Amino acid sequence: MNELGYTDPYYVTVLLWMARTAFFALVCGFLLWLGIRVLDTLTPHIHERVRIGESAISTGLFIGGFFIFIGLVIHGASTLPTLVGASPVLIIFSPVRLGLLAAGFFLSLLIGIALINIVDRLTPKIPFIKINEEPVAVGLYVFGYLIFFGLILHAALTTPL
Repeated sequence: MNELGYTDPYYVTVLLWMARTAFFALVCGFLLWLGIRVLDTLTPHIHERVRIGESAISTGLFIGGFFIFIGLVIHGASTLPTLVGASPVLIIFSPVRLGLLAAGFFLSLLIGIALINIVDRLTPKIPFIKINEEPVAVGLYVFGYLIFFGLILHAALTTPL
C-alpha cells in the first residue's frame, strides 16, 4: 500500500525535533553572547558586562532575562514550520532559517541602538547615561534587551516561508 504522508517512525520525528530545537538553542545562545558583546561596544558609556556582576539583583535579572530569552528561542524552534519530506539535514540545519536568525540579530542591534539613541535625545531630562551608576539599572536594561532580542529571534524562527 502506498503511503500518502510522512512515513518515518515516530521516534525519528521526535529525534529530529529534539536535534533541531537543541541546534537552534545553541545558535541563538551564541547570538545572545555576541549581541551582549556588541551591545557593550555600541554603548561605551554603559558597561553591561562589568556592572551586572556587581549586584546579586542585577545578576538575577540577567539570569531571568536569559531564561525568558531561551524560552522564546526553544518555543520558536519547537514550533518552527518544517517541510514534510525534507531531508533530516535540512530539517535541522535550515540555511534559510539561519539567514533569518542572522538578519534578526542585526535587526535587533540596529533598531535597539537606534531607538535608544533617539529616545535619549528626545528626552533630555532623562539622562540615560545615569543607568551606569547602578548595577540594578544596568541589569534591568540588559533584561529588557534579552526579552527584546528573544522576541525578534522567536519571530525569525516561526515565520512561515
